[in-house]
Amino acid sequence: MKIKFILYYRFLCLILALGYWSYQFTLTNYDNFGIQFRFLTIWGLSAALTTTILLFINSLKGREEKYFAVVSATAVLNAMVVFLYWKLYFIDPSLVNYSGSITWFQEYYLHLVGPILLIWDSLFINNSFRQILKGILTALSICILYILWSELITGPLNSTPRGKVTMGLPYPFLNDMSLKERIIFYSTTILTGLLFYMVGWTFYYLKSKITQQV
Repeated sequence: MKIKFILYYRFLCLILALGYWSYQFTLTNYDNFGIQFRFLTIWGLSAALTTTILLFINSLKGREEKYFAVVSATAVLNAMVVFLYWKLYFIDPSLVNYSGSITWFQEYYLHLVGPILLIWDSLFINNSFRQILKGILTALSICILYILWSELITGPLNSTPRGKVTMGLPYPFLNDMSLKERIIFYSTTILTGLLFYMVGWTFYYLKSKITQQV
């Protein structure tokens, strides 16, 4: 029963992730270099889709759980998406949605439901935070790669959104910051991600201790 539940759960997650990932191609502005992949949210969705495919195939073949570093890093990435999006949204929605509000079902899936589904699998099924060093290095690599992608590639090649300091960076508030301010923002965001990883590892550690005592 447990094996079937995991398989059905991951199949549902896969269908949802694939559906929303494909849906982005019908909404994106093809005039912008990098299209929807300019945004951290879509990186989180793409990573979740990739890991869900790997986990579903693994369950389908009846193999033991694996891909721990990738799954835990993806869970942290999606936790960061939720944290950053709603933090900025409640300050001012225009900080993250410069072209206007997005459809409610897309907004809540991309920034809440989808990440929760992946994080739940990571914590309760895959138990992915067991490889702390590899997981942290993977999470750091994703963060740094996204920053370089935004600052060195998509930012210079786009003219919107425009800010008080620069233009082309994916989120409006970034274009109102100087380079020094953005470096500070990126650094604090990475530290937040590392904190999320340590919370996940602590959860795994405590869970494993409790399981051993039962």
